[in-house]
Amino acid sequence: MDYQNVIEEWRQIAGDFFAARGDLFEKVVSLSVEKLRAGHKILIFGNGGSAAQAQHFAAELVNKFLKERAPIRAISLTTDTSTLTSIANDISYDYVFSRQIEAIGDKEDVALGLSTSGNSPSAMEAMKVAKERGLLTVAFTGKGGGKLSSLVDYLLDVSSESTPRIQEVHLLLLHLLAQEIEKRLE
Repeated sequence: MDYQNVIEEWRQIAGDFFAARGDLFEKVVSLSVEKLRAGHKILIFGNGGSAAQAQHFAAELVNKFLKERAPIRAISLTTDTSTLTSIANDISYDYVFSRQIEAIGDKEDVALGLSTSGNSPSAMEAMKVAKERGLLTVAFTGKGGGKLSSLVDYLLDVSSESTPRIQEVHLLLLHLLAQEIEKRLE
C-alpha cells in the first residue's frame, strides 16, 4: 500500500481548504467564542463517522482539549439512544436531530452539523429548525456542500469527494476549533 499518496492527498486537501476557507473558518471560530462567552452552547450532530466526530468534539469541550479549565457548554445530539430511536421509530429518522434542537436549542446557540455529502436529510431538517429558532448554523461538508449549502449561515466545505479525506479534514477542523475556543475563553 502506498501510504505516501494518501498523506500527500490529505495534505493537498487540507491546504486547499485553508487557502479557500481560512477566513471563513476564523469567522466561525470567533462567532463560536462570542456565543459561548454570552452563555450559549454548541449543539453538534452528524451520522455514522460524523456522529462519532460530533461526540468526540463535544467531549473535548465539556472535559478538556489541551489544558485543565472550566467545562465549555457543548452537546452532541448523537448520544441519547432512547431519544434517537424513539424519534426514528415514531416519526422518522429525518427528525432525530431537529426534534432535539426544538427541545434544547435556544436562540443564539450554535448548531454545527457534519455531513460529508451535505445531503443528509436529518442534518437538513436540523438546520431548518435551527434557523427558524435563531441559532447560528454551521455545516462541515464535502465539496460544494450539497443541499446544506443553502440552509446554513456558514458552509465550511472540504474540496474533496472522498469520504475518508473529508472526515480527516473535519477532524482537523474540529480539533482546531476546540483548541481556539479553549484558548480564547481563558
